[in-house]
Amino acid sequence: MWREDKKVINITILLFLVCFIGIGCTNQPDAKRDSEDAAMQEEIPAWQKYAGEPVDFDWYINYSWFTTGWGENIVSKKITEETGVNIHFITPSGNESEKLNALIAADSLPDFITLGWWEPQVNEMIDHNMVYALNELADSYDMYFYQVSNEDAVNWYTKEDGNIYCYPNSSITAKDIEEHDNIGSNQTFLVRKDIYEAIGSPDMTTPEGFQAAVEKAYEMFPTVDGEPLIPVGAHVFNDRGNVSFDQYLMNFLAVPFEENGEIYDRYTDEDYMRWLKMFRQLREEGLLTDDIFIDQRTQMEEKMAKGRYFCMIYQYTDMLSQQKELYMNHPERIYLAVDGPKNAAGDDHTLTTTEINGWTVTLISKNCEEPERAIAFLSYMLSEQGQLRISLGVEGETFDYVDGKPVVREEVKKILNEDRAEYDRLYGADDAYWMLQDNVMQLKWKQEADEPVKQIMEWSYQYAVYDGQYNSLFPNGSKEEYIDNEIKAMWSETLPKLLLAESEERFDEILAEFVKKREDYGFQDIQAEKTELMKMTKEKMGIE
Repeated sequence: MWREDKKVINITILLFLVCFIGIGCTNQPDAKRDSEDAAMQEEIPAWQKYAGEPVDFDWYINYSWFTTGWGENIVSKKITEETGVNIHFITPSGNESEKLNALIAADSLPDFITLGWWEPQVNEMIDHNMVYALNELADSYDMYFYQVSNEDAVNWYTKEDGNIYCYPNSSITAKDIEEHDNIGSNQTFLVRKDIYEAIGSPDMTTPEGFQAAVEKAYEMFPTVDGEPLIPVGAHVFNDRGNVSFDQYLMNFLAVPFEENGEIYDRYTDEDYMRWLKMFRQLREEGLLTDDIFIDQRTQMEEKMAKGRYFCMIYQYTDMLSQQKELYMNHPERIYLAVDGPKNAAGDDHTLTTTEINGWTVTLISKNCEEPERAIAFLSYMLSEQGQLRISLGVEGETFDYVDGKPVVREEVKKILNEDRAEYDRLYGADDAYWMLQDNVMQLKWKQEADEPVKQIMEWSYQYAVYDGQYNSLFPNGSKEEYIDNEIKAMWSETLPKLLLAESEERFDEILAEFVKKREDYGFQDIQAEKTELMKMTKEKMGIE
């Protein structure tokens, strides 16, 4: 009896082992098949599967000036044809922060959101679990994302939890600048060609030379078509100051970002103060006009298109349309980029490029009902095919291949140079949809710039530097972030007061008040914390 039971047990065990081994054997091909499927999925873009399946996405752009539509021009039609995606853009009609904050508070974020990487709402949306982790969407629906995304950008934006929630446009690394000699800065010192030449093309790199040139320009050309000449132009004043009179001017003067391994106080630099005092003197003479303190971008563009500024510390990308308009109507009035303010030692300018942070970042909201389509669309836009669409458009309609290289058609280029709004309406290339543009990838298709913009675009190549290691942000909601923002707000109030000061003595008093007030806020502690952030960022970037 025992032997029979034992026999039954042995047979049972044997059958179990056979079944176990059998299951293992049948699982092995499945595991291999899964691996092959994953590899195939990574090779085949998910967007190709959806080309014939239409889907609508709402995309919030946090800039009131963005007005390009979707579905009418050649590029957007082609992208919809290739991906099935139709876009409805949403932009704020007034204050950007108020609109975005309202969307967040109501938990009504659209499918895609694009805003500046530095905006506090980025971390707010992430911290409140309102947006998807892009890597998790990619793992589930589209491994192709890892092929087309920039590894450096992904690593940079990956959070401590191992997830990346937003993706940048215009991201550039220090390595990119080293490897390409045609990456420049958009920061330029511009002079109106005819006036500059008429006053003898003077050296404006010293405070004395700059002041004398402005005085002579206004003396010889007090009006433009019956309207007053604006001797000096600049970007708008806002709640952070004025980039023309602080960040850009500091970069022209090669004011250091760090000294002896610590973050440098650029705002009290001796050379910088010397130049601000010269601008104050111009104001006292009536040559730093009210226009620059009150005008917004729309008013400035109107005045640029007429050539009413003699000189400007300005980012050229914001005035290309006006430069082309001048070239058509008053070619003698176009602007040239020349060497601008320099420090007392005459050092070369250190003009910063876009860094690894990029310009804006794009996120996918958890309100998105078809996240698998959203990540597929994002991957498409990041791909070489998507970037070719964004940059040059559609072969046979906006460009043709000549000797293996894409060349924009002359009739398309003509409209681009003459009427940007009409170009966007008809064609929609040339980074009209800039939200996910890859400037480095697009270099392979870069077209020879036309006459009115070529010189100002290429002038900065020789002065471009990378400063991403100095631009890390304090944690959202932290004490350091609060104090730093308070000091920046304080500076935004102080800068115009310095320029408007009735005397140099009053200038010094205003500056001393600012320095004292920021010290009371804990400025030295903030500088120390920024130094630690700089060190951590350098380590993460591999910068010595």
